[in-house]
Amino acid sequence: MPDPFQSHADSALAPSTAPFAIQPDDASPLPTIPKGIYVGGGGTVVLRGVGGSADVTYRNLPDASYIAVRAQYVRATGTTATYLIAEA
Repeated sequence: MPDPFQSHADSALAPSTAPFAIQPDDASPLPTIPKGIYVGGGGTVVLRGVGGSADVTYRNLPDASYIAVRAQYVRATGTTATYLIAEA
């Protein structure tokens, strides 16, 4: 199928072209740094941003919300939100 946007450069503001499901893990980084994270089932997400030196906790996220952060890690410990999708 033709892609009319193929000649456009990718950027942090462009739509995701390679989304993937996130399996929170306390030790392993995400395989690709996403542009943001979609939260299908609300709750708490503990993560570390790509330039961060410490984890941060996003609390009380509603279903179908979006975290505009370039995360390197999404931690299993403390993360209660479900159906997390990396917008890569």
